[in-house]
Amino acid sequence: MNMSIPELRLVAEASILAVGLLMSSGANADDDLMRNAKQIFHPIPSVIPAVKDNPVTHGKIELGKMLFFDPRLSASGIISCNTCHNLGTGGVDVGPTSVGHGWKVGLRRAPTVYNAVFNAAQFWDGRAADLKAQATGPVQASAEMNATPDHVLGILNSMPSYVVLFKNAFPTEARPVTFENFAKAIEAFEATLITPAAPFDQYLEGNAHALDDQQKSGLALFMEKGCSSCHNGINLGGQAYFPFGVTQKPNASVLPDADKGRFAVTKAVGDEYVFRAAPLRNVALRAPYFHSGQVWSLKQAVALMSEVQLGAKLSDREESDIVAFLNSLTGRLPKIEYPVLPTRSNTTPKPSIDR
Repeated sequence: MNMSIPELRLVAEASILAVGLLMSSGANADDDLMRNAKQIFHPIPSVIPAVKDNPVTHGKIELGKMLFFDPRLSASGIISCNTCHNLGTGGVDVGPTSVGHGWKVGLRRAPTVYNAVFNAAQFWDGRAADLKAQATGPVQASAEMNATPDHVLGILNSMPSYVVLFKNAFPTEARPVTFENFAKAIEAFEATLITPAAPFDQYLEGNAHALDDQQKSGLALFMEKGCSSCHNGINLGGQAYFPFGVTQKPNASVLPDADKGRFAVTKAVGDEYVFRAAPLRNVALRAPYFHSGQVWSLKQAVALMSEVQLGAKLSDREESDIVAFLNSLTGRLPKIEYPVLPTRSNTTPKPSIDR
């Protein structure tokens, strides 16, 4: 879903009005706050969610985890999915934008893989409909893993252990080692990368003491100011597309002129500088911020979004309160044991580290 600037303003105004009416009803303020939050947001479930047209099985999860961590699938043999979506650093890498094959610097910051299964589409511009489609992109991108489907299948078929793992994961298929199944296995593993039980989840489930007073103040501000008009639902974002710079355009370091966002996918003039609303789950773990990765402080990111999206100047206290609320979105990260990968054989293609 893509909203125009007038539509976005109407949604924000409606959200603010709804919160104002509810908070002024004379009922208990804490009860009102929780009730309104439950209408806008949803807790992350503790069970692995289903994904479309790809039953999540133990065999696929085991295989997908190995593929996620295996750098040999890249042309250079040194870049894996985990390189840019590091599970130890919030599901992202630590620089502004990712560095790929031949030290090429990417144009955008890698989105987090944690809770990505809950997004309506993948990538900042939504060009991949699901995690299966997303998994096939970076492995083929020249500035990322710089491989091809044939290269990936050559690597996998050369290792007997991988062939067995594919047979276990796709037992009804005569020839299970395919590029499509490679993507399905990664999707199944990534579906397990959910982070439930954040303080905010516990609050949405009815525990009024899960948030402290400052976090509750930040939550109220987050709704009253209109932040929740874009950042809502289970992932507090990731569901729709919005222009970056509704009331004023950010400076060129934060919003580079050359990157026109969703316009590259749709070619519609109205989609210039439109991006998918960033999911805010675990946002405190993954500075720097925005698709350009140029803002290193969460408080600075809050201030910038308030000014350019909502046309509001927050006080220092308001910024701090919203940051406190955003910290309550950090959930319980899954414990991932690094896999022992299948051993290469004499027929395994050798890496190519070219520039």
